[in-house]
Formats: sequence, C-alpha cells, structure tokens
Amino acid sequence: MSYIPRAAERKFLRMSGFFKAVLVTGARQVGKTTMLRHLAAGSSRSYVSMDDADERELARSDPKLFFQVHKPPLLIDEVQRAPELFEPIKVICDQSEETGLFWLTGSEHYEMMRNVRESLAGRVGIMHLYGLSAREKRGDTSTPPFACDYASLVEAAGHSTPMDIHAVFADIWQGGMPAVQHADQDMRRAYLSSYADTYLLSDAVREGGIKDEDKFLRFLKACAALTGEMVSYTTLAEAAGITAPTAKEWLYLLAGMGIIYLLPPFANNAMKRLVRMPKLYFCDTGLCANLSMWLTEETLQVGAASGHYFENYVVMELVKRFSYASSNARLSYYRDSNKKEIDLVVEEDGLLHPLEIKKGASPSKQEVNKFSVLDKATLQRSSGGIVCLADKPMPIDKQNSYIPCWLL
Repeated sequence: MSYIPRAAERKFLRMSGFFKAVLVTGARQVGKTTMLRHLAAGSSRSYVSMDDADERELARSDPKLFFQVHKPPLLIDEVQRAPELFEPIKVICDQSEETGLFWLTGSEHYEMMRNVRESLAGRVGIMHLYGLSAREKRGDTSTPPFACDYASLVEAAGHSTPMDIHAVFADIWQGGMPAVQHADQDMRRAYLSSYADTYLLSDAVREGGIKDEDKFLRFLKACAALTGEMVSYTTLAEAAGITAPTAKEWLYLLAGMGIIYLLPPFANNAMKRLVRMPKLYFCDTGLCANLSMWLTEETLQVGAASGHYFENYVVMELVKRFSYASSNARLSYYRDSNKKEIDLVVEEDGLLHPLEIKKGASPSKQEVNKFSVLDKATLQRSSGGIVCLADKPMPIDKQNSYIPCWLL
C-alpha cells in the first residue's frame, strides 16, 4: 500500500526543528508510525518499538543500557509502554543543544501525558494525529487559513473538487484509517470489527484497568449510538449496565485513547445559563458506523442517524484542519437553558464564527437568526453560516453563507 501524504507533516517537521523531542499522540492505526518512518527515511534516525517485548523489557529494566544500544536521533514507537524512558530522555536532551533528538509516538493516556509533562516540560512538543481527512484522501495536504466569508469561500471553491451527497457519505462510512482506504466492504468491516475486539479492548484492559470486556463493548456501542448528542452519563450507564461514575471514567478513557472527541460547551464570562456538558463525537466515523451496524454507505445515508453522522463528519474535519494548521482555534458548541443551540462556534483571533450543520443542499436561511445570541459575548461575532451539501457557496446575508462541506 502506497504512502498517503499527511497534512501534519509540515507542522511536525517545524516542531522537530524547534523542540528536542516531539511526541505524536493519537489512536491506534491512524498512521503515526507510518508518517514518522516516512519522514525519517534516508536519514540516520533509527527506529525501535515498545510493542517489541524484548526491547520493552530492556527499556524498562535498564533504560541507560537501552540508550547505549539505541542512540539519538531516534524514533521510539508506543513510548507509553515504557515510561522508564522519560527521565533518561530528559537527561539526554539537557546534555545536548540539538533539536529533533527524539521522535516519539504514543497513546494520549492520562498517565503517559502526566509523565511527559513532568519529565519533559519545555523539551517536548506534542501533536495529535487523527485519521485521514477528506482533503488528505483527495491528495490535498494544504492547511489554508480558516475563512468563511463569502468572498473567501468563492476563492476556495475555485481550487476544490465538489462532492455530492453520495461521495460525502461514502467518505463518512469509509472513515479515515489508512488501512481501509482501498479495502472492499467485507474486508473493511472485518478490519474495523477486529480493531474494536483487539486494539480497543487490549488497550482498555491494559491502560484503563477494564475488567468486564462485555460491558465495555456495550458501552462503546452505546457511545456510537449517541454520536452528535450531548453527553448523558446516565443513558450510557444504563445501556452498558454500569454506574454513572464508571460511565464518566470510561468515556474519558476513550477520549484519551483517541477514539472519541468531546466538544466542549461554549463558555463566556458575560453569558449565563449555558450548559456544561460536552457533545460526543467519534474521531473516526467509519468505526462509529461499524459499531452501529450501518453495513453500507447507502443505508447510512438514508438512515435515521444520517444527520448526526454528517455533523460528526463536519466537526472532525475542522478539528483535523486546525490541529495541523499554523493558527490555533477553540471549537465549542452553544446551548443555553432555553435550548437555543448553535452546532459549532469557532473562536479564532478574538472573533466568533458561528456554524450550523445541516444535511441538505439548501437548509432554511432562518437557521442563522439564532446566531444573535452570541452578540452578548465579550468577543465579536464575525462571519459564519450553514455547513451543508450545497454545490457551491451562496450568501445568506452580509455575515453568513451556505458553506459546502467539501470546502472544509
């Protein structure tokens, strides 16, 4: 299988040129190791994996000897399995002025991140890698600045390939794991089912101390059934036969493993009566669809949950875009006690960009009227609109536009 270029490459290499160590976190099988080995090809950087039992035993029992055998520049895969390496990595970094000494990959589990922050503060840059974005699948690794004003959308449309509803839902159903991009339906389903039964369960048992695998699988499927909805620990607990505190613990375990993404609620000191619970999305829509037994893209497209999957897709496309871009943004959703809701609020450079997400080619223009609730915030409301399946950008009013999802 040929390598698929990643939008994260440029940012990673900039970080490697600045930090002495760079850690790439993310779920299993999203391409962390593949990307770093591709970037290291032809260089003097050597590779070692902590999934190798012998190497892991050496790293854990005698980390000093480990680094006599494996000298930087070094790529260490699944470093969370040998936390004993963090302290000697710190010592080696402090003894050298070189940058990019260590490239690390690992699961963003709480314990590992605590070790990284305690041992490597100021020495390590951290990047989260997700599965392939729609842009990457099309061979586009650019990360243009975010803009949703009409003029910028028209400009972007001139350099993009339109996608109709069938192409979008094929993308959603397929998901972003590199291994399934060229697989047929049967092999894709077998791979994702095996992924849940092997990687997810083994990591959950090892890192999260999960003892009841059947209940954890039921919990995972309950999360998939509630994608795009505000988190309810009670609902998840009842579905899995566990307590609400356990449901909360397991939910944040899945978030730490890079399986789900929790979109925080909008918060602003000038606004009261806002909800405090996050919304639940899957980082990989293909895995989510497989867990919920949507066996074909056609059934997913016309199914009762299609709107939630489309929303999940749009949110994650923007999460990926900002993760690899040079600019930072805060993503949230707005909901108040009066049940007024805005699907996505992008906060960038002191401006608020409200976005509604609708599975349709021409949703009602009235959807943008609710954006005025943000005028009470301390930050200024700017351009926004409705992300949908329109075939081209169209203005709604002076600030808002119909935004084709394929422009994200």
